[in-house]
Amino acid sequence: MSYELTRARVETYFDRTATRTWEALTSDAPVSRIRETVRKGRDEMRETLLSALPTDLSGARVLDAGCGAGQMSLELAKRGAQVTAVDISPELLKIAARRMPEHLADRVEFRASDMLDAGLGQFDHVVAMDSLIYYTQGDLDLALSSLKSRADQVVFTVAPRTPLLMAMWQAGKLFPRSDRSPVMVPHAPGGIVRRHGGRDLGRVSVGFYISHAFEVAA
Repeated sequence: MSYELTRARVETYFDRTATRTWEALTSDAPVSRIRETVRKGRDEMRETLLSALPTDLSGARVLDAGCGAGQMSLELAKRGAQVTAVDISPELLKIAARRMPEHLADRVEFRASDMLDAGLGQFDHVVAMDSLIYYTQGDLDLALSSLKSRADQVVFTVAPRTPLLMAMWQAGKLFPRSDRSPVMVPHAPGGIVRRHGGRDLGRVSVGFYISHAFEVAA
């Protein structure tokens, strides 16, 4: 499946099918036990990626690539960054903008756009948390090359190649449904480091959440 087709599926899912689900998941609202593990895993992964960035981001331009409901954007703004928060879901961007504290609002620009749009400009850092997990190796490599060309540092996550995720991937291929969450495409962490260099930041596995973090430089 091409990058454009996968992107369209992701947009449909987050902007129409599951907006309310993600609004609840990214808040303090009660959720199911399964979604609670996803929430905890995402919180841990957010801290993992932030730990690879400078504590003081004053004056730095940061692209939050696939910002969703804005949790990462908020933390980046707290560190003093000027954040361009991009997502292909206008509905999630509305939630993110509504949640942003007034005293930080001037540090964050929300834009409905493809994170690979060169018109977004150059950045000091790019953060792409769980926004590249749906793409095949070829599309992932192209996306990383694009992001690396526009930033000094890129921190991002992929779905690691594990027996559980491989089983989920195969099930998604066999039983596609239009309302199903886009299937994550597992990748071997060692292959990403070989192809792009950089640093392995480690894996977060909490219940039904599993993701692997990396850092690459231009």
